[in-house]
Amino acid sequence: MKVFEINCQSLYLALFTDVSNSNHDSMAKPLELLDSMQAGTLEPEVAFLNASLIPDVFPVLAAAHKTLIAKSRGSLITRTLHSELVYNYSGSKHISESLKRCGISDSSTYVLVARFNTSLDEMKGIDKLIHGTEIDLEELEGRADQAQIQKHYKISGLELGISSLADAITCRIASRDAL
Repeated sequence: MKVFEINCQSLYLALFTDVSNSNHDSMAKPLELLDSMQAGTLEPEVAFLNASLIPDVFPVLAAAHKTLIAKSRGSLITRTLHSELVYNYSGSKHISESLKRCGISDSSTYVLVARFNTSLDEMKGIDKLIHGTEIDLEELEGRADQAQIQKHYKISGLELGISSLADAITCRIASRDAL
């Protein structure tokens, strides 16, 4: 777990692998967690991102910055701050498509959890929501599904010859609304 400061606000990130939430112990399936996040009823409110689409924390921080700017302007597109983060990480302008593609699904086993403006103790409460093994954020690059990322963000091999995957995603996050 690591905390980042963005515009005088904190963003806690935790990376989980081997996520295996099941009904046998009355825990919600990952798909139900996604539905709760979309409906704004998840307690505590967090963002669950498909970590296989994240090669580095920098694009997530860019999406978080964009999210906080939208909040300060009162112009969130989604219902909650945390679903807005997932939406902003996506390359799509379609909310439901963004949340389905970049959020978690019923088969998700590799998840990045994000929460704005919380304490370390509250972040530890995430263990009650998600069953898995927390790993270091440095493992993002080695576990990223480069082919899926390139397909989702339409990144060509030529583009990767002059920039990194994380830079290409960040460029798309930053420029999505301008296009």
